[in-house]
Amino acid sequence: MAERSFAREVEKLRIGAGEFFHGEGILAVTKALLQSGVSYVGGYQGAPISHLMDVLADAEDIMAELGVHFEASASEAAAAAMLAASVNYPLRGAVAWKSVVGTNVASDALSNVASGGVTGGALIIVGEDYGEGSSIMQERTHAFAMKSQIWLLDPRPNLASIVNAVETGFELSEASNTPVMLQLRIRACHVYGRFVAHDNVRPAYGLADAMQKPVRDTNRIVLPPANFLHEHEKIDRRWPAAIDFIKARKLNEFLGGHMGDSGIIVQGGLYNTLIRALETLGLADSFGETDVPIYVLNVTYPLISDEIVGFCADKRAVLLIEEGQPEFIEHEMNAVLRRANIDARIVGKSLLSRAGEYTGQLVKDGVLRFFREYAPSRVADSQVTIAAAPNMPTLNHVVPARPAGFCTGCPERPIFTAMKLAEMDVGPYHVSCDIGCHLFSILPPFNIGNTTMGYGLGMAGASAFQARGSQRTVAVMGDGGFWHNGLTSGVGNAVFNGNDGVLVLVDNGYSAATGGQDILSSRGTNSRRNTHHPMAAAMRGVGVDWIRTVRSYDVSALRRELAAAMTTKAKGPKVIIAESECMLNKQRREAPLTRNRIASGARVVKERFGVDADTCTGDHSCIRLSGCPTLTIRDNPDPLREDPVAHVLDDCVGCGHCGETAHAAILCPSFYRADLIFNPTVWDRLRASVRRTVIGFLQRRSDARRARFAF
Repeated sequence: MAERSFAREVEKLRIGAGEFFHGEGILAVTKALLQSGVSYVGGYQGAPISHLMDVLADAEDIMAELGVHFEASASEAAAAAMLAASVNYPLRGAVAWKSVVGTNVASDALSNVASGGVTGGALIIVGEDYGEGSSIMQERTHAFAMKSQIWLLDPRPNLASIVNAVETGFELSEASNTPVMLQLRIRACHVYGRFVAHDNVRPAYGLADAMQKPVRDTNRIVLPPANFLHEHEKIDRRWPAAIDFIKARKLNEFLGGHMGDSGIIVQGGLYNTLIRALETLGLADSFGETDVPIYVLNVTYPLISDEIVGFCADKRAVLLIEEGQPEFIEHEMNAVLRRANIDARIVGKSLLSRAGEYTGQLVKDGVLRFFREYAPSRVADSQVTIAAAPNMPTLNHVVPARPAGFCTGCPERPIFTAMKLAEMDVGPYHVSCDIGCHLFSILPPFNIGNTTMGYGLGMAGASAFQARGSQRTVAVMGDGGFWHNGLTSGVGNAVFNGNDGVLVLVDNGYSAATGGQDILSSRGTNSRRNTHHPMAAAMRGVGVDWIRTVRSYDVSALRRELAAAMTTKAKGPKVIIAESECMLNKQRREAPLTRNRIASGARVVKERFGVDADTCTGDHSCIRLSGCPTLTIRDNPDPLREDPVAHVLDDCVGCGHCGETAHAAILCPSFYRADLIFNPTVWDRLRASVRRTVIGFLQRRSDARRARFAF
């Protein structure tokens, strides 16, 4: 069950030539693929590409009508390997994933296809997740493009430019026999707009044609002596072909004015940010009209020396807006200008941040500094000042710290409660984390986890700790990571090497962290995918003997199994599968059905939990061992007690974790469960009436007894 459905939006993919296509960036990319005559598409989910994969999955019927094969790949490596279809055949193919971690996983296949080259157009769509909002390490796709000599497109973030980049990307790939990367920032993926559509194109030469007439060209395979020839082919033929195509098709753009001794060079993906900065400085209007000369790099690799020299020849100074570090483009441009004896000064990181996302405020301040120093006449009348960020109060003086955490009712929260409680039984232990929602456990209130090495590498990250010590290590892995990489790199590796650690395997039914996509072990029935394959069966198949399965919300059972795994005399890897459905997906599925049942008059019971303020001690251990967003504190109703009491907010989903924690940790008995009954029956009303009568009688008798001893 994906995070959201695009079933209605994908119908717009059928529109024909001359019609306006309205939608967001990921839909425009899909439409452009169909207009380009693509034969196959694959990829692996991950922000900001997850929704593109969801769109492609929802558009599978439309693609099938055109003879396009789609795969939700098991990993980025599997997706990249699909490009092998374009090596010997005139087949256009596209793959997509989250950069830069996805590119790292796919690097083996990418290096091979980049070395041998392609016959059909090969397009790699990468979601560039960069800046303070990123969930991954701060690296750039640019470095990989240069390393493997894959051309890199960075189009302006509007639908027409994105569609043009997809279509010309295939053409560039075919013209230079080189795979092409298309970089999309998260805002480009979700920007809304329109463009004039073309008809969808059925591939003239399809996958079935290639299968019937196999082609074998050993010069395309990376094996001596061909691999030594590939480097010469890259430099002598592919590179010049790419340069000629980029220049002939004018993929880079010269916008704004054409005169003046100062100008700006900007990556295409940052063009909108630059225009907004110029607008706030009074140097452009909201439609992008400006007198400032702008050279837009819709192709950031390779750079076109002739265009750089031509733009900078009459300039005293040029501001280069290049996001991220190292400053690859700045270094190359300086080299180009020096070789051409052009004196124009390239100004980049000295006026802009060396690292981090180039936000509107940052770009505006950098542009203002540049013009004040090199073209003061442009900003002579400007009253704009540079933001004095260092003098502003830091956020921790304004708002309380709020670390990222699990969703309300998340089945992973009780796992880490049990791990904290198990530490009381067996002592502290090293925890090797993994990529996924469970990585939130490293933050308060759990503070669990020592390292993380990559998706599905939780168990492999603990493989060095096999000394005969007094304590075993514990690794954590999710079901998405298990099928992505963990079965072989983690579990299989541990069996093969006789590792004696413990693995806590989180089974919540989906690849939850990337948006709820189905995986091999999903319980839901998927009409297009083969699911219902238990992870336990896969692990037994590679030799794991010690496997226990526990319901995630059963904190006591999880605590017992963890203690048992840490102390058992059995050798080899020990695996505890903690299974319960992702609450976010469960609510997405069940909440609309529940609302409809209530509206139709059906009897519906919802569980809710609460805290008896009179019983609560104010210790708050329940909060420290839970961290549930609905579990908070409020003033103590007892005027003789100062400590605030625990309180459950109304958005509780009734997962029961707080009560389970109180029971497992032997905390105060203040938690209670209440059943909210919608559209109650006559019997429900009768029982409620009897209960109110009995409870009221007991309460009045208790009040009378207290009154006798009040003095």
